[in-house]
Amino acid sequence: MNEPSALRVTAAEIARLAGVTRATVSNWRRRHPDFPAPTGGTDSSPAYDLGAVQAWLATRTPSPGAAPLTELRTVLRAGPGSLMEATLAAALTTIQQAADVVPRDLLELPDEQLAARITGLLDQRSREPDWVPPSINLSYETRDAPTLRALLRGMEADGPAATLEVLLDQGTTSGGTYRTPAAVAGLMASLLLRSPGIPYPASVLDPACGSGTLLAAAADLGATELLGQDISDGQATLAGARLRMLTGRVNVEVRVGDSIRDDAFAGRTVDAVLCAPPYGNRDWGHDDVAYDERWTHGLPPRAEPELAWVQHCLSHLSPGRSAVLLLPPATAERASGRRIRASLVRTGALRAVIALPAGAAVPLHIGLHVWVLTRPAASGDAPPHILFVETGSLPVEAVGDVWSDFATAPAAFRPRPGTARAVPVVDLLDDAVDLSPARRVRARQGDRTPEEVAGEAHAKVTELRDGVTRLRGLLPGPERWAATGLEPRHWRTATVADLVRGTAVVLADEPREGDVLLPEVIRDGAVRAHVVEHHEGTPIDPLPAGQRLLRPDPARFDPWFLATFLSADENVAAAVSGSTVVRLDVRRLRVPLVPLAEQQRLGRTFRQLAELRRAADHAAQLADETARTLTSGVTSGALLVPDPDVSTA
Repeated sequence: MNEPSALRVTAAEIARLAGVTRATVSNWRRRHPDFPAPTGGTDSSPAYDLGAVQAWLATRTPSPGAAPLTELRTVLRAGPGSLMEATLAAALTTIQQAADVVPRDLLELPDEQLAARITGLLDQRSREPDWVPPSINLSYETRDAPTLRALLRGMEADGPAATLEVLLDQGTTSGGTYRTPAAVAGLMASLLLRSPGIPYPASVLDPACGSGTLLAAAADLGATELLGQDISDGQATLAGARLRMLTGRVNVEVRVGDSIRDDAFAGRTVDAVLCAPPYGNRDWGHDDVAYDERWTHGLPPRAEPELAWVQHCLSHLSPGRSAVLLLPPATAERASGRRIRASLVRTGALRAVIALPAGAAVPLHIGLHVWVLTRPAASGDAPPHILFVETGSLPVEAVGDVWSDFATAPAAFRPRPGTARAVPVVDLLDDAVDLSPARRVRARQGDRTPEEVAGEAHAKVTELRDGVTRLRGLLPGPERWAATGLEPRHWRTATVADLVRGTAVVLADEPREGDVLLPEVIRDGAVRAHVVEHHEGTPIDPLPAGQRLLRPDPARFDPWFLATFLSADENVAAAVSGSTVVRLDVRRLRVPLVPLAEQQRLGRTFRQLAELRRAADHAAQLADETARTLTSGVTSGALLVPDPDVSTA
């Protein structure tokens, strides 16, 4: 007989496991005497043993069932310890890299043998140096079998990479930490590209690596040696597991410990550093390391831990090499850090400050700053300018272009009004040494003549008019669309899970033209499916993190038809779970079953509506930029307001 699993689930989680409604679970409890009795919780919210529930569900008439990764998330939420995700990540990479181990074969083992087999694999792997922290317990018991089976089913159905993403997501949020968003991590990693033709840094360090997001982004761009340290055993294990899935392309070394107090890589220098350090921690070691040689720009005050991290990162760079840090905006302006900021500016260590919009990364209510720093060479003059960027509506990928233009020729960099400006160092060394991009980018129009401002204003107005004209041309069909009748139209439908079983749709890993992208986590209340399109001369981007990729059989489904119905509000509402973090179970979404010719007819309209939406977004951005340019031009004294009585025709 199997031991109790020690994992408990609520009625809502049972509903997700079984792929049914909460009401169905309530009916099971009332009508079936053999339904498992509660093992915890309260009278109003009882909790049930997960293993007993799974065994009971196995005896029932087959129900839709939850997607394997939904089951895994349920198991993780029910887990007793914060290190569960880390130990499972270690197991996942061990199984994935073992040539003679197949998840399906392991699933066929009885619970006791399954636990023993995976424990044996981990024991053999743990003999490798620095593989996981010694404090992590990698042994499994029979009671852990439901957890291991959820992991294996996820690996078999969705692959190791998607399964690891679930572990990373749950392992960070449940531990009170947050992963750097993929877009921000990609931007930070790209800022290490100094200029065209120069190879990407080979060795990259992250001294507060968390689950390894920044190091993984660096590996995607060409880094071959990844060094990480984190104070959390669980986070370091997750990072090691994630990065070692890249084995064959990179060398990985991840250590546990407090980087400021106990630097695991003391004395080692690297080609680049990426870091999103913890914010606002006044117990960072001020008294313990007061006389450390890292403080070349001054001992950071107790209230300035971020400036300790800045100097720590600089100390690990080879001369002339760069570091990119994600920091709170207060680091750029607090009075207590003025002297250290002045030294960073004066010596040429600080090269750029980039203000991200609020919501780009946690904490979501403020706009974080990205600092680009360089360890000055032993000899040579300090750069005379520092770049300041206010991203605003600027696309993330365009920030890299701005930095590249500046890094290639700082003296020739032309300001981008309201967005970017290269400020002379001498202008920054005032009493405040305020490095806030908002203050520096919008400081004055005096860098340009009124004629230049007028030329830019004319260009903005012309671009906006062209955008509005294009928007009008995309309005679909007649002004009034006819109703379907007294009752809405109904279709026979099938779930994505059914379509996958019937090979009409494939869950893929590498995007290609005609695929459909859907997010797994809903962040703004709406879902926009995206059809992958290929433009001549432009490569298709890799699959973004947190996205599911559906590849329809072109002989059976039109991609625009599929994408639109998958992201319909009513459809999405029936396939989401969670409150704080809202997740979309793609397999539960339903698709109408109509002839291909009808799909293609509807798909053409859906594609036109998607283009209309993109054009409207672009026109809104142009309207904002035009209004800002004209307002700034008038208030700075460079533009005259037109006389409304004078014709402009």
